[in-house]
Amino acid sequence: MPTKTIGFIGGGRITHIFLKALGSRTLPPETATVSDSQPEVLSRLQAAFPAVTVTADNRQAASRDIVFVALHPPAIKSVLPEIRDCLAARTIVVSLAPVLTFQKLADLLGGFSRLVRMIPNAPSVVHAGYNPLAFHPSISAEERAEIESLLAPLGQNPAVAEETLEAYAILAAMGPTYFWFQWQALRRLGDSFGLSPADTDSALEAMLRGSVDTFFHSGLSFEEVWDLIPVKPLAGQEAQIREAYETSLTALYARLKGK
Repeated sequence: MPTKTIGFIGGGRITHIFLKALGSRTLPPETATVSDSQPEVLSRLQAAFPAVTVTADNRQAASRDIVFVALHPPAIKSVLPEIRDCLAARTIVVSLAPVLTFQKLADLLGGFSRLVRMIPNAPSVVHAGYNPLAFHPSISAEERAEIESLLAPLGQNPAVAEETLEAYAILAAMGPTYFWFQWQALRRLGDSFGLSPADTDSALEAMLRGSVDTFFHSGLSFEEVWDLIPVKPLAGQEAQIREAYETSLTALYARLKGK
């Protein structure tokens, strides 16, 4: 099968993650074109990925075989009408944003419906992401397999129903931010307690991996897992933390779904 050309509209965090993770495994850098309106963004990308073509012209990136739209929904609404007349019949457009449904995307593209939606996950940068994909019915089985093969180095890329993507955005895409700052706080404590950075990280990594396995694979109920450790130093803040999850994340989900 001939190598496909790839375009990225938007050169921010997600595009950088994709280029780094895919590398030359499934995406030869010389086949990729990235567009962005900010020269400094393009300069950083060019320095990090010299073989990639960078441009300020979104239409140039949109003229490729597979086009990833790595923009926030408000920007997508202004950019898609500008590129719709340079999409080829063979092109597949992959939106990396929540909120905008297949129908909304197709409307912005003047009826073009060769679409895929994806919710990208930052751990893809180390080939450990969870990136749900929804395929428009116009995408053939062969094309689905091609997209899945291209994205395989990112980690897990399960095919899901379109209406579930916003839930995955809350749970998977934004999920690391609920924990990473807490892990960093524990790192600082380890240092203050006299552990070396290497010893602190080894202990935290082993604890986190073991905690995940215990939570998901021990066969114990949540109550039984919770009871495994009798001393719970943050128990006094538990109610506040639960409330923050339920209030903030439920409200965000409602906004993403337009409720």
